[in-house]
Amino acid sequence: MELSELCTRLKFEHLPAQLDGLCEQAAKRELNFRDFLGEALAAEWQGRRLKGVERGLRLARFPYVKSLEQFDLTFQPSIDRKLVRELAGLGFVERGDNLLLLGPPGTGKTMLAVGLGIKAIEAGHRVLFLTLETLITRLRRAQAENRLEWQLQQWVAPKLLHRR
Repeated sequence: MELSELCTRLKFEHLPAQLDGLCEQAAKRELNFRDFLGEALAAEWQGRRLKGVERGLRLARFPYVKSLEQFDLTFQPSIDRKLVRELAGLGFVERGDNLLLLGPPGTGKTMLAVGLGIKAIEAGHRVLFLTLETLITRLRRAQAENRLEWQLQQWVAPKLLHRR
């Protein structure tokens, strides 16, 4: 069976485009078959992972995309850096704990929520970002259309749900 056919049957989407380059690099570095196979599979896995992150970012409906690393903690000195690092570990998501970000407008709550949401997506969790106004509007509409149960199930699926 030909290599391109194998890639198609195995549903490799990213490896075929990189295969020639990987083969050249393997030859230059004199990789054995096992190491070459590891690098080829890693290239496919990385492509799938990036595609999954892109899809997750799209489905999360963030107002903008700004990572936690881009969050300027000097902008808001009252934010506990140690706490932000702890939250970035996503233990609260794994435990199913709630996280409430409280404060006046312009203090970075949304930016912090987006950054944590991106971390969660990168860790493989589903995330949804909604304003409180949108949440209430959708709930009222769903109740009026007799599909409240369905709507609630849609919001239970994400591991991280932001409401403001």
